Amino acid sequence: MVLGATQRKILAVLSDGSPKSHRQIVDEAGLTDKVVESALWRLWKSGLILRTDEPLRERDRVFRGRAGIRSNLRSFHLYVLRPEGVNSLEIRSSRFTTYKKLEKRGESKAGVILKFLEENRDRAFYSNELAEALKEKGVKPSDIMTNVRRFERKGLIYVRGYRTHNRQTPFKEGYLLTWIDPNKAREQAIEEAVRRTNKALTEKSSTSPIIERIHLIRDQVIEATKLKDLVSFDFIQNKLDCSFYEAEGGISRTLQLYPDIKEIKLFNNFRYYYHASMSEEDLKAATAMKENYIRMTRGRANRIGHNWEAVVEHFIDSLTTGAKFWTQAHRTKAMDPRRITIHLMKPVGKRKSNAEVDRVWEVTPGPLLRPTTYVLECKWGLVQKRDIDDFFEVLRWSKEFGVDTPEGRQVKQGIVGVFAGSAFNPKESVRLKDETEISLATYAARMNIQLLKASDFNEKLRERGVLKEATAQKICRIARDEKEVREVLEAIWENPGKSEEILARVTEKNRDVYEFEKMLEERK
Repeated sequence: MVLGATQRKILAVLSDGSPKSHRQIVDEAGLTDKVVESALWRLWKSGLILRTDEPLRERDRVFRGRAGIRSNLRSFHLYVLRPEGVNSLEIRSSRFTTYKKLEKRGESKAGVILKFLEENRDRAFYSNELAEALKEKGVKPSDIMTNVRRFERKGLIYVRGYRTHNRQTPFKEGYLLTWIDPNKAREQAIEEAVRRTNKALTEKSSTSPIIERIHLIRDQVIEATKLKDLVSFDFIQNKLDCSFYEAEGGISRTLQLYPDIKEIKLFNNFRYYYHASMSEEDLKAATAMKENYIRMTRGRANRIGHNWEAVVEHFIDSLTTGAKFWTQAHRTKAMDPRRITIHLMKPVGKRKSNAEVDRVWEVTPGPLLRPTTYVLECKWGLVQKRDIDDFFEVLRWSKEFGVDTPEGRQVKQGIVGVFAGSAFNPKESVRLKDETEISLATYAARMNIQLLKASDFNEKLRERGVLKEATAQKICRIARDEKEVREVLEAIWENPGKSEEILARVTEKNRDVYEFEKMLEERK
């Protein structure tokens, strides 16, 4: 047998005599999956290598950002170089055989699966349901999709899951599967298959909360479209009466499942939804109406609030030395990876299962000392006791930063909360159970929460030589957005003597923003 370059590479990888999986061979040979798969089959069939007679199975754990760790059952074979004159081997409780030694059984599992779907052509089945129905015939859950994909490529089975931009993922119960009648016109057969899967999804809604949310979301979007209106994320959350993250998951699944539901972002921040049947003219009119509403209700205060977060983040990033920041993958690239989602053991306020914090970083004072973890929360405006209490509740009831003790739920040792507010009421005091009064700063310190004020950042600017007219508050008010905040701070940090000139230039450039916001305030 004349061996090709790919086969020679694979045999070289297997020359050490140790069994290897397809994935290991791909990594060591530096070849692609499909090339290795094809070459392994030819080598095994020609008798140059041995393969396990039964597939091995292991849990494959993959980190999916905010979705957590996903675990899937992976089936695979091991391959080993065949010694001369040997047709089978026993290595670490696994039996390796040649191609000819595999026993031929009666009806194949693939045939059983295809026959069942053909006989039940008026229904659609989840892959888990199909495995349960055929388990007495020796069909295992891992056999279903392996064989179904072959029939899908032949156009005999319709496979439906959550559809994303570039892939498809299974439902909770697996993929939906149904027969495609080859004797009917292709368009008609696929249309019937889609109707059967729609019916299966509707029937499942009575037992699946996520499916119920999906149908309610779709109904609300279609209703608004008929009224030539857009539906906001907040409206959907209130209608579902669920947490932010439950609404987020429901909308995400709806967009995957129903491509005719569209999302539009206004000002690159506020999400609205509509049905594809809405005309271009009606969409433009509805969009303009929502933009005006956002400007009037969330104009200046919203802009300054986001700018304040950017100021705090800039100083933390720039002045914290030896810090190791936590990062987290998010569903959208627009969200800063240093913004961390934490999991709650019980609801805190309107947060039911998750909450977000602006930054988390660790500082190790010395090689023999334990690291200290800092958790940052920002707020523009007057900070009051209830804000500190809310932040403390999030910390102590979070899975990451809280711990159960004999005295109740507490924040873990080594965790320090940092609350950055643009202003704290110096006259506000906190009355304790013994009737004594303490300041808000003292109250926060007792809970191991440090307060950062705008004056703290202004002091750093003065130390750098920046003129007193340039303050953190002023930068928040004049900058157009968070990106410009960072640009201004970097510019005056490098050229402190020109801070007044830099701020004047930014103010002049953004004059149209201020005038428009003032006009909106007057309209109110």
